Amino acid sequence: MAQSPFEIKKEICDIGKRIYDHGFVAANDGNISVKVGPNEFYCTPTGVSKGYMTPDMIIRIDGDGNKIDGRLNPSSEIKMHMRVYKERPDVNAVVHAHPPVATAFTVAGVELDQYILPEAILTIGNVPTCDYGMPSTMEIPDSLMPYIQKHDAFLLKNHGALTVGNTLLRACFTMEEVEFNAKINLYARQIGAGANSRIDEISCEELERLMELRKKMGLPGKHPGCQKCKNLGTSNCRCKDNVKGAADCADAALVAEITKKVLASLGK
Repeated sequence: MAQSPFEIKKEICDIGKRIYDHGFVAANDGNISVKVGPNEFYCTPTGVSKGYMTPDMIIRIDGDGNKIDGRLNPSSEIKMHMRVYKERPDVNAVVHAHPPVATAFTVAGVELDQYILPEAILTIGNVPTCDYGMPSTMEIPDSLMPYIQKHDAFLLKNHGALTVGNTLLRACFTMEEVEFNAKINLYARQIGAGANSRIDEISCEELERLMELRKKMGLPGKHPGCQKCKNLGTSNCRCKDNVKGAADCADAALVAEITKKVLASLGK
C-alpha cells in the first residue's frame, strides 16, 4: 500500500532523528529527500536540526529544486539530490550526513576503498571519495558523476557522505554501513599502529565469489581491478584468462618493473 503524504513526511522526520541520534549530523547539518512522483519530491528544510523536525516542516519541491509548497525553504544542497535522481531512475531516496569517522577519512586523505567485511561488500561494495566541491554549488553534484552509476554510497571530500536507495530506510541503512565500515577500518589501523598500517583485505578469490553473489542479488558493483589485486602480474593473477584483464596486469607489471629499475639506478 502506498504511503500517504503525511506518512512519508513522518518517515523523513524519523530518519532525521535516527541520523541525529547516531551522531551523523550536528546542529542543522545534513539533508534528506524522497521521490514521490516523476517530478515531485519531499525534502528537509534548511536551518532546522534533523533531530527535531515535524511533518509540517517538510517541503515539496519539483525536479529543479523549486519549492511547490511548504512554509520553510529547501536546503541549497538539494542540487546533489536532484543530480542523483536525474542520473539514477532506480533511486527513490537520498540521505546526506557527516558521519564522523567516514568523514575523517576524507579529511586525512585516506581512501575508504578497502574490501574488509563480507557484509559491507554485499551491501555497499567499496565507497569512492569524490573530489572536493564548494557546498551549495554545482561542484558537488558534478563530483559524483564518475561514480554515480556504480555505487550507492559516496564520500564527499571534507564534506561527509551521500547515500541512496530504492527506499528511504535503505538509504539510511547504507549510511550506517558506511560509518560502521569506517570504524572497523579505523580500529584495524589503530591496532596495527598507524594510518599507513597494513589492512588485510578479503582475498581476490573470495572477493570474486562475493561479487558474483552481489550480481545475483541485483546490487551494483564490480571487482576492484588489477591495481588493487595482490596477485598483480603474478602467476596467481585471476585475470589471466581474461584478455583485457591480462593486458591490464601485464601493463601494470611492466610499469612496476620499470619503476623498480629507475629507482635502482638512482640508488634508492
